[in-house]
Amino acid sequence: MGDVQEEGLRGDLEFGTIPGLLFTAAERHGAAAAIEDVDAGVTLTFEELRDNALHAAGALIDAGIEPGDRLAIWAPNIWEWVVAGLGIHCAGGVLVPLNTRFKGAEAAHVLRHSRARMLFTVTDFLDTDYVEMLTRAVDLDTDLPHLERIVTIRGTHPRAQVYDDFLASAHTDATGRAQDVKPDDLSDMLFTSGTTGAPKGVMTTHAQNLRAFRDWADVVGLRTGDRYLVVNPFFHAFGYKAGWLSALMTGATVLPHLAFDPVQVLERIPRDRISMLPGPPALFQQILARPDLDAYDLSTLRLAVTGAAPTPVSLIEEMRTRLGFESVIRGYGLTEAAGIATMGRHDDDLETIATTDGRAIPGIEVEIVDDDGKEVPRGEPGEVVIRGYNVMLGYFDQADETAETIDGDGWLHTGDVGVMDDRGYIRITDRMKDMYIVGGFNAYPAEIEGLMAAHPQIAQVAIVGVPDGRLGECGWAFVVPRAGETIVAAELIAWCRETMANYKVPRQVVVVDALPMNASNKVLKYELRARATDN
Repeated sequence: MGDVQEEGLRGDLEFGTIPGLLFTAAERHGAAAAIEDVDAGVTLTFEELRDNALHAAGALIDAGIEPGDRLAIWAPNIWEWVVAGLGIHCAGGVLVPLNTRFKGAEAAHVLRHSRARMLFTVTDFLDTDYVEMLTRAVDLDTDLPHLERIVTIRGTHPRAQVYDDFLASAHTDATGRAQDVKPDDLSDMLFTSGTTGAPKGVMTTHAQNLRAFRDWADVVGLRTGDRYLVVNPFFHAFGYKAGWLSALMTGATVLPHLAFDPVQVLERIPRDRISMLPGPPALFQQILARPDLDAYDLSTLRLAVTGAAPTPVSLIEEMRTRLGFESVIRGYGLTEAAGIATMGRHDDDLETIATTDGRAIPGIEVEIVDDDGKEVPRGEPGEVVIRGYNVMLGYFDQADETAETIDGDGWLHTGDVGVMDDRGYIRITDRMKDMYIVGGFNAYPAEIEGLMAAHPQIAQVAIVGVPDGRLGECGWAFVVPRAGETIVAAELIAWCRETMANYKVPRQVVVVDALPMNASNKVLKYELRARATDN
């Protein structure tokens, strides 16, 4: 059994709830900068962040929002995202983040299944109007009956209320509602495809998230005064929980970044005195590939956290020597485990950092088991399972899927194949359920296949992930046309770009007469992977 690690600072007991954290941070750090949105020219102190969040919560209460109601945010990394998110928490609501790469139908799925009562969004991010995209995909009145109001935190739309007008309606002091939130109340519902099927709402509580990411921040070494460039999207646990939530716990300053561009990030490091820069390996690889890297002053960099994809030893070395990081830490987690399960430690040797995904965070058990759920000997592969306070309460309104993922003894079955060494450090080696990672984003073949099956020329489709030098992995689609139809790969890829988030779009389409099947009529995806890899 994986050892239960030393106790951390127990953020759930220190703060109780996310509103409790907000009040504590305002008392501790007062007039220090909590958020600097350089693009918007807005800086909020910790006290101002608290006041803005309570104002937003008051508007929500006056709009009829009750504790436990789900409220969604579909927006990039901007200061209003954090205020709206904390406002939802202070009103006792459940935060439902939406992926900014979603198309209208994908966003509608999450809104429908979460039964979100409100949506906060924008109409002007990267030339995308999210409200227009949603209204073109579905009929709001009939397809999303629970969605009572759309609020545009930036931009306008005829079907939405402007954020400032929404706030102007606030007359209620939300302090009492915020103080009534309990540690075991739901704090958020992040949607994931889990191990199989369509996206599901993962339910986690205030206590789970505070404890996990207080320990995360402690292990990483995030501290008061750090200037944290949050490139990872706020809709993801990496940008939300390991991002602005962890900064709030430690007194670090959050600097939101809209969209990753290596030149922009390099320019911001010296200009904004960045000390903390997490991200997937692809982010650091693109920065290191810049021929003019030495022209930038990177002396303020101190901390880096990476993961979500294999990391070469050479990359860790260069992150230390060329980028100047004092500490580089890798970790492993999944949405169903509140976003984090294992982490390296600051004093790990280079080989350990580069070749493992760390060991269990404090208070968590991690095992590697066989098909019967029995722990395998150290050094042998098996499924990674997790047990502890960080395991989700379940998938929202999906008891059967929850039971398939969490067994009777409380073990969360991740669907990932890993190996554990004698020290308890794990290394993720494969994915039991075919999920692959594109530039740090989880891509689920079953979901993509379901979206592509709607194409009128497709009879069958199978998606596999294959290694990619730039993105880590990318998707290949093997497609069988309907009788009498001719599929043009470029046209199908263009259709996919209009139908799904960009990271889900196959980078290659291979038209075949038939898919390889076994005796049970299951697609032999290992044969398809081999074919893709050989090309």
